[in-house]
Amino acid sequence: MTQLTYLNHYPDSIKQQVLQLIEQNKLGATLKRRYPQIHQLGTDKALYQYTQAIKQQYLKQAAPLSKVIFDDKISLTHQALGLHSYRPQVQGAKTKTKNEIRISARLKRVPEPLLRMVVVHEIAHLKEKDHNKSFYKLCCHMEPDYHQLEFDLRLLLTAISINDNPY
Repeated sequence: MTQLTYLNHYPDSIKQQVLQLIEQNKLGATLKRRYPQIHQLGTDKALYQYTQAIKQQYLKQAAPLSKVIFDDKISLTHQALGLHSYRPQVQGAKTKTKNEIRISARLKRVPEPLLRMVVVHEIAHLKEKDHNKSFYKLCCHMEPDYHQLEFDLRLLLTAISINDNPY
């Protein structure tokens, strides 16, 4: 089951269903049927505005974002789709923190709900640093289908890894 790297922590019954789709060459087609179109956010500026809108809706009081970009250097080999960083910046006697979100450039051509899930995940880190119960509760508050979208993104990554990318 090495082709199911992105689904390691899922139950064997789910993995078997995915393997059946792979054997029948239907994984990519299934995803394409579920999500027929990719998003139209092709630039870092568009991604920043998109992220800011979600942040404003759910986390107005959270620290501001200084940068949101698609990053070519984020490798999917470590199963990272986005990164958030807090960079201390000294200005005179004060130290300010800059919040940055970097989304894998591989997500430039995915359906909008899947991109939204990653953006929501990274925004949630502005309030909750760790992947704990509060973190996932916040993710589900911002995106009620969070867990299904995460699973579907993992399916897409699996499809890409076996050269069955529907997008």
